[in-house]
Amino acid sequence: MVRKPGPSPLTRRAALAGALGLAVAAPGAAQAATLPAPPPLPPADVEGRVAHDGAQIWFATFGQGPPVILLHGGLASSDIWGGQLPALLAAGYRVVAIDSRGHGRSTRDRRPLSYARMETDVVAVMDFLDLEQASVVGWSDGAIIGLIMAMQDPDRVTRVFAFGANMDVGGLNPLAIFSPMAGPSEALLRAEYVRDTGSARGFRALSAAVIRMQLTQPNYTSAELAAIHGPQIAIADGDHDEIISHRHTRYLARTIPGAELIWLPHAGHFAPLQAPDEFNSAMLDFLGS
Repeated sequence: MVRKPGPSPLTRRAALAGALGLAVAAPGAAQAATLPAPPPLPPADVEGRVAHDGAQIWFATFGQGPPVILLHGGLASSDIWGGQLPALLAAGYRVVAIDSRGHGRSTRDRRPLSYARMETDVVAVMDFLDLEQASVVGWSDGAIIGLIMAMQDPDRVTRVFAFGANMDVGGLNPLAIFSPMAGPSEALLRAEYVRDTGSARGFRALSAAVIRMQLTQPNYTSAELAAIHGPQIAIADGDHDEIISHRHTRYLARTIPGAELIWLPHAGHFAPLQAPDEFNSAMLDFLGS
């Protein structure tokens, strides 16, 4: 298979920085857009941290029933799932929310961030909670981690609802810098970081580490994706996603054996916040199918 060259590193850097609100957006774009904050999470049944590979990984569990793990996107934390967690609880699931290393209430060491290491953090939390298997709902970076779980630990995951994922850096949309969500997303993520850590100190360093990871990872081949077997996979996205190219989303669904392609109409990369009812309906339909 001959792969066409993707956008240049400089173009991808500008696109991703703009998408996360870490660069100047198009004039007037940020002011024209809104991004609603998620409702607060309900009180957790169990909350703690698991020491793993140089980090303390925060988790919380809610409810009883078949387990579903929630994995958030870059620079966010589990607080971003406030619009989804009540729907999962009402549907009879036990929810496990995990803050990725360096994000929210989890710590990190001096090594560069990597999706592969974050995947092992999820497995470590599962081991701590004596969870043999679970379904995974991932958004953006969390969706990448969920798909890596399907590759690396397929016996531990039953279903993966992967929303807004890219499995190689060529899947990023180089026009994301012009997204009107740039300013609102940066403000929301910064506020969430302050709420979780008590200070804005460290947010810029985390942003740099996350962008460095996103510009160089992931880099999975079509052969590696085609080798996924076992878990049921949904490749989901909004049909107006500002960050992930539609061609890449279709490529993932076409390449992963048996994957279901789900498009949310009139929704973008931030659908869990902007269209929570539609997102929750697609998520619950897949988990219960």
